Amino acid sequence: MNDNRASSDAAASTQAEVSEEIRQIAKAYERDRVDGAEETQPRLDYPPYRSSLLRHPTKDLHHADPEGIELWSPAFGHQDVDRLEADLTIQHRGEPVGERMTVTGRVLDGDGRPVRHQLVEIWQANAGGRYIHKRDQHPAAIDPNFTGVGRCLTDADGTYAFTTIKPGPYPWKNHRNAWRPAHIHFSLFGTEFTQRMVTQMYFPGDPLFALDPIYQAITDQRARDRLVATYDHDVTQHEWCTGYRWDIVLTGTHRTPLEEEDQA
Repeated sequence: MNDNRASSDAAASTQAEVSEEIRQIAKAYERDRVDGAEETQPRLDYPPYRSSLLRHPTKDLHHADPEGIELWSPAFGHQDVDRLEADLTIQHRGEPVGERMTVTGRVLDGDGRPVRHQLVEIWQANAGGRYIHKRDQHPAAIDPNFTGVGRCLTDADGTYAFTTIKPGPYPWKNHRNAWRPAHIHFSLFGTEFTQRMVTQMYFPGDPLFALDPIYQAITDQRARDRLVATYDHDVTQHEWCTGYRWDIVLTGTHRTPLEEEDQA
């Protein structure tokens, strides 16, 4: 009994130390902001998020011919995206395990105008926190009825909607006992492939926020808050699914923070 209590106390102490270290570094970055300007994007060189040191440019930028780049880029039209692709719960023969939910919102520009017919893609872990990917080998069950990818086009009002399963948290080896908060990855395309932007949506009240260096890499709390969806009882459907609302702003001072495309 005493050994178990000592082990529990040591684990709690380690968790508190990790959380405090992340908070202190975030505060240091917050103090370094210029004239109190809002820091809306993740820090590229953020020590608590170890692989951020390798995931951003280290050399000067060079001009490139955008037309040449786009020759190698895919093109999407309305006929290429089936409406059923927005329902991640019907892609296999059986029902996936977990909390069924609807995630919806509007894609807007900096002036609040809808971004129409925008391609929106999502990918996520299953309810146990496991991706269908060969590099994800942590001991959580693979759900044979859930692949975790979907896409849709925004409508004339800029609205998107997905039916999916609430993802679980998962370990990611950044530091001891490191776990990512539950999240869904979002990808949005503009009029060209080179305009692609990637971000993450989180869920309200997640206890892992304070321990997650990726979330904490955005040092302005107001910007972090814009990554968190809101539970919406009007979106929730009787005896069918819960509902969350999350709007995405692509430009302006209140734009949604974006991530590097290869983040976990």
